[in-house]
Amino acid sequence: MDELLYGLKGLSLEQIIMFIIGGALIYLAIKKEYEPMLLLPIGFGAILANIPFSSAIGEHGFLSILFNAGILTELFPILIFIAVGAMIDFKPLLQQPFMLFFGAAAQFGIFFTMAMAAIFGFSLKEAASIGIIGAADGPTSIYVATKFAKHLLAPISVAAYSYMSLVPIIQPPVVKLLTTSEERRIRMKPDFDRKISKTVEIIFPIALTIIAGILAPISVALVGALMFGNLIRVSGVLDRLSNAAQNELANLVTLLLGITIGSTMTADQFLNTTTLLIIAMGLVAFVFDTAGGVIFAKILNLFLKDKVNPMVGACGISAFPMSARVIQKMAQREDPTNFILMQAVGANVAGQIGSIIAGGLILTLVK
Repeated sequence: MDELLYGLKGLSLEQIIMFIIGGALIYLAIKKEYEPMLLLPIGFGAILANIPFSSAIGEHGFLSILFNAGILTELFPILIFIAVGAMIDFKPLLQQPFMLFFGAAAQFGIFFTMAMAAIFGFSLKEAASIGIIGAADGPTSIYVATKFAKHLLAPISVAAYSYMSLVPIIQPPVVKLLTTSEERRIRMKPDFDRKISKTVEIIFPIALTIIAGILAPISVALVGALMFGNLIRVSGVLDRLSNAAQNELANLVTLLLGITIGSTMTADQFLNTTTLLIIAMGLVAFVFDTAGGVIFAKILNLFLKDKVNPMVGACGISAFPMSARVIQKMAQREDPTNFILMQAVGANVAGQIGSIIAGGLILTLVK
């Protein structure tokens, strides 16, 4: 009988709390549909990891094997970027390259939070890993944390993916606080009649990889994977591979990545003041990223004849395409006939590029 009850006897209050946290993530995934492909596996992985004497983790546990093979080697984040690259259409950005500025401006939260984390006593590498949560890009957060702060990987990853899923809740209040109703009704002149040739679409991912790689060689893995996925998409001769990257590869790696990240949320590593501080600073990073893009757009409007709807600046974060959809909905609440989705998508795509380059620069400068 003791052998049958030894798991129950080993159960602690902290592990029960982790069951509740895992259940909350699953609830958000199913009931609220907040990034269900990520939050559901993360939540269930957390439950598996906190069952006393769980055979899912440890030397021979399948989740630990996946962690060592896919996370510590940075394989899963790289594969995710190939899939994301195959999904992204860069034409809205190429038609309006001006949107690249928003992808840069919306990275402000990364560096602000990095400085704040250093003030709170984290080492420079830990602070960099925490700040990158503001990239609104889970794979980039995992990649940087794996390089600089493996011991903080669980709270950083959970914060990054959780806040990505909460973009529809986080961004609107920040945008409304920083803009007037009149500004939110600004109509942007469309420039989408400009034809982008097939040659330009093919050259773009190659050229960007070379430029970004020369500026920050350590970013080549991230940028190269993203652009390789996009090159597969735009080449026109690899439709089967493009579809496989967008579907089978993306689904399989997302599933394995989520449950593996969840398995790092053990009670002894997750339930501490450091975790709470990281989660709080992650929220600050997201807020300041959104604010940075909006404020930058408002400053530009002081000099531009054709005004920019400052809400588009909020799309400079990397949460693609969720942020663009959120901003379009906000614009239509103010004016049902205002359509700024394509501009928002352009800024959102620029944010994807900006977050990777920002991660690469941090890895280069801090290292």
